[in-house]
Amino acid sequence: MARLTKKQKEARAKVDAKKTYSLEEASALVKDLTNVKFDASVDLAIRLGVDPRKANQMVRGVVTLPHGTGKNVRVLALVTPDKEADAKEAGADYVGLDEYLQKIKDGWTDVDVIVTMPSVMGKLGPLGRVLGPRGLMPNPKTGTVTMDVKKAVSDVKGGKIDFKVDKTGIVHASIGKASFDALKIQENADELLKTIMKLKPSTTKGTYVKSIFMSSTMSPSISIDTKIA
Repeated sequence: MARLTKKQKEARAKVDAKKTYSLEEASALVKDLTNVKFDASVDLAIRLGVDPRKANQMVRGVVTLPHGTGKNVRVLALVTPDKEADAKEAGADYVGLDEYLQKIKDGWTDVDVIVTMPSVMGKLGPLGRVLGPRGLMPNPKTGTVTMDVKKAVSDVKGGKIDFKVDKTGIVHASIGKASFDALKIQENADELLKTIMKLKPSTTKGTYVKSIFMSSTMSPSISIDTKIA
């Protein structure tokens, strides 16, 4: 086991492992625990009482965080020439079609989100092996396959994120940066939790939200009271 540094020990000492914190308390505490030299991401891990192997219990959705993620999200718009101006105006970092399809085929995936149009999805199909494992395949359910390319790019740049429960039943999502004030972290977290609650599958039995943990990059986790969800 790796030895803890002095800063890591100090951070752990600030968290009461036996306590579940309110969202307000956790949002303030996570800032105090962050001691890295860069602007750390603040993340939530929500364990759900669902079986992701069953299609009717898959929890997946999108949410627009009121204060954004704090990240510079790199967006590739794979669009036909008539939509290029809209994509550029909305702030897409890369805009085009065939040349980027070839780059992806050659192994280039240096983007965070891909937005495209229904008519282009046929060309993206063969690239599923490259894009799928990286979470880059556009999906109508997340709003990244649409004729309204301008809105889609603008939403992503403005703090819209998509999430889904993993095979262990946990939703992982970045909800901001440690440089955010505590209220912004709290409000972003609250928006994500409210969205997850709305997506509760009707087939779920027992406790839906089993645990919520907040942490920043390399910080200890803070247990949050599940009653707020």
